Amino acid sequence: MISFAPLWRTMERKKITQYQLIQKYYVSTGTLDALRKNRSVTLNTIQDLCTILQCPVEDVVEITPEPRPDKES
Repeated sequence: MISFAPLWRTMERKKITQYQLIQKYYVSTGTLDALRKNRSVTLNTIQDLCTILQCPVEDVVEITPEPRPDKES
């Protein structure tokens, strides 16, 4: 499962708003909507966010593996 909860904490810590991402860094509203809904985004988007926020990827996204169903033989 993908979670962008670390992104919102990092933005708060660095005092960067969603409005600033749109106006100053040209992040699209569609991308922000996908991030808010924990939908997938491109690695390029994650890289851009890391560059904007000057942080490692762990400060933007958290991936929790979902349990795999057992294979029946």
